[in-house]
Amino acid sequence: MLRALAGMGRGGEGAPAPAPAPAPAPGRACSSPLVLPGAAAAAPSSPRGWAEALAAAAGALQAGGLVAVPTDTVYGVACLAQDPRAVRSIYGLKGRNGRKPLAICLGDVEHIYRYCHVNVPDELLRDLLPGPVTLVLKRSEELNKDLNPFTSLVGVRVPNHPFIRELARACSGPLALTSANISSQASTLTVSEFQDLWPQLSLVIDGGPIGDVQSPECRLGSTVVDLSVSGKYTVIRPGCALQSTVEILRQKYGLVPGSS
Repeated sequence: MLRALAGMGRGGEGAPAPAPAPAPAPGRACSSPLVLPGAAAAAPSSPRGWAEALAAAAGALQAGGLVAVPTDTVYGVACLAQDPRAVRSIYGLKGRNGRKPLAICLGDVEHIYRYCHVNVPDELLRDLLPGPVTLVLKRSEELNKDLNPFTSLVGVRVPNHPFIRELARACSGPLALTSANISSQASTLTVSEFQDLWPQLSLVIDGGPIGDVQSPECRLGSTVVDLSVSGKYTVIRPGCALQSTVEILRQKYGLVPGSS
């Protein structure tokens, strides 16, 4: 389907979005992943390879498809959050309870202000993001009303992973993001662990193993914290960064625990 790329690179902030590339149609099954060689390296090595991978993923998303991507915690499945049909497809893929909300993923912290009402200091956001934390805030009117219509809140991710951040920047709006697994099953750290989902995906981006596949702690996913009430925080999911997150919220910003 798609050849393994010879390398990958990294675009700078504010770089223009890549030109659209041929992408599988939303209903077409993905039979093999698109590999990012050198994904485990400290820095990407081939700007051309990176741009090709980015264009393929962005094209699949713009066509309404679902794309599996590596993040800084576990593998995820993304679609365009502003596309109601794609959002419904994610729920079908996961076998997910329709009242269990999806998070949105953005490329940069400053984009949060468009889709959320923020009542914490900007410095707080930047102390936690990019990183393995999901911040729950009040949603703004800009966000698709068909995304989590049952709640006035939304979880926001800015993962500390260059590929998914560039992918979010390349799209016209936020990504809806969830873990690449069937609901109630373990999170995945390699693409082979969710191979049963491939036929329902338009594209799988293989960034290599995420963390130690033998460690249960590496499958905890992001720490989810509700910051929608001024002066308080509520831990919704402990995740993989609980201690450091709570230390920042309590010691640096004086927030107090809210009621769960």
